[in-house]
Amino acid sequence: MNRASGSRGTRVVQLVRDKPTLVVLVSGSGTNLQALIDATGDGFGLPASRAEHERLYIHATIVGVVSNRRDAYGLVRAQQAGIATRIVSPRMGRTREDHDRRLRDAVDSFTPDWVVLAGYMRVLSMEFLGAYPGKVINLHPALPGELPGTDAIGRAFAEWKLGTRTRSGAMVHLVPDEAVDAGPVLGHVEVPFRDGDTLEAFSIRMHEAERALLVSVVANLVSASGVSPERAGVPITG
Repeated sequence: MNRASGSRGTRVVQLVRDKPTLVVLVSGSGTNLQALIDATGDGFGLPASRAEHERLYIHATIVGVVSNRRDAYGLVRAQQAGIATRIVSPRMGRTREDHDRRLRDAVDSFTPDWVVLAGYMRVLSMEFLGAYPGKVINLHPALPGELPGTDAIGRAFAEWKLGTRTRSGAMVHLVPDEAVDAGPVLGHVEVPFRDGDTLEAFSIRMHEAERALLVSVVANLVSASGVSPERAGVPITG
C-alpha cells in the first residue's frame, strides 16, 4: 500500500519533508516495528489524549518497511498502518553481496535518514552498510559485548539455570561494519532474572524492555519532540 495516495497521501508527503524518515527492516512478527509505528503516531500529528501525550513520541516518519521473508507478519503490520513495503528475498546461488545490492536499491527508493534493524535476521555486508555510514542501527536482546548471534534470550536463560548468569538485557547499537551484534552502543537496559523464572516469563520481560529501549533510542536520534527518554522508564546509557 502506498502512503502517498489521494489527499491523505499529499498530507503525508508534506509531513515527511518536515520530519526525519525511517526505513525499518524486519524478518518476523514485527512487534518491535509495531512499537515504532505506535510511537510515531499515525503520521498526522501528536496523539490527542493527555495519556498519549505523556508517552514517548518519535518525531519521525516511517516511510518504508523491508523484509527478507514474504511471510513476515511485520509486512502486514506495515500495510495496516499505510506504510509502503518491499520484499528482498535471498536468491539461490547468489552471493550475500548481490542480495545486499538489491536490498540497498530497495531501501534507497525511500531515501531514509535512518535504517532500523528491528528483528532483521541477516548479517549485512558492506555492500549495504557502506551506503549508510553511521545511519544503520540494530536492536539486540543482550547486553553490550554479550551473546552475539541468534537465540540470545534462550542462551541467557540457559546460563541462568546453570548458575553462571544473574541478568541479561538489550542494547541498541550502530552497525558500522560486518561484525555481528557489535558497534558503538547507543543505549542498553538490564533485565534481571527472578526467582522461579520460566523462559516464557523472562522472554516477555525481555521483549517489553527491547521495545521500550528501541523507541527511546530512536526518539533520541531524531530529537524527540520535547520528551526525554527517562519518561519512557528506560535508562539510556552509552
